[in-house]
Amino acid sequence: MSWFKRDKTGIEKSSTKHVKVPEGLWTKCPGCSESLLTKEIEDNLQVCPKCGHHFRIATRKRLQALLDNGSWQEFDAEMTSIDFLNFKDTKSYQERINATVAKGGSRDAVICVEGSIEGIATQVAIFDFAFMGGSMGSVVGEKITRSIERGLEKKQPVIVISASGGARMQESILSLMQMAKTSAALAKLKAAGLPFISILTDPTTGGVTASFAMLGDLNIAEPKALIGFAGPRVIEQTIRQKLPAGFQRSEYLLDHGMVDMIVSRLEMRSTLGQILAMLTKQ
Repeated sequence: MSWFKRDKTGIEKSSTKHVKVPEGLWTKCPGCSESLLTKEIEDNLQVCPKCGHHFRIATRKRLQALLDNGSWQEFDAEMTSIDFLNFKDTKSYQERINATVAKGGSRDAVICVEGSIEGIATQVAIFDFAFMGGSMGSVVGEKITRSIERGLEKKQPVIVISASGGARMQESILSLMQMAKTSAALAKLKAAGLPFISILTDPTTGGVTASFAMLGDLNIAEPKALIGFAGPRVIEQTIRQKLPAGFQRSEYLLDHGMVDMIVSRLEMRSTLGQILAMLTKQ
């Protein structure tokens, strides 16, 4: 069939219809530059099947993959932040909270649950990066502390899965106080001889990194996760030196003793099951 046809007015395009590809059908992997079916990545826990690049994953989908039977009991689900300082930039803090809650999902930046991993009952606190960048405010600190206290009460291990931009600026010094609060609770857990495992995902930064995220009996990171306190640009401007390649990525931190293991999301459940079995002597 010819692509063009000639008539009295000259050459015009063929009337053949073009196939329109649905938006979002394909995703280009930033790791290997392959164009992959989005569903293929979703079915593989948001991990590229070609190169293993870890895309960010929804909080509840991660929980379903991690916990036995994909089920759990959630605690403190109704807790949410309030604007007790009347903080305002381009919007008031309360407006930002309301807008984020209205999108659905979590009511604050961390979800705390009890479930089992390979048959071992465990307290799990997992950050929701979709809620204000996983920033840590008073509610986040309180919910994590309560998870640790439940671990103490029930003699269960505690896991915190971090994905955070750091302390929430709208709560000023009160957000920074959560660093000490959660760390003090972890000291009690350690004194009781109960395991704490910290899982660091992309990104884990700021006050979260500077407190409980690096206090695990084991610190486990996902591949190529950004982990650090201040951003690379701020550090370079402060020390006036060029940072090494891969600085603040999981592999660099493993080489320099800041994390203990790098574990693929696809192997996280089985790896945690083995570790918990050893630490709890089950």
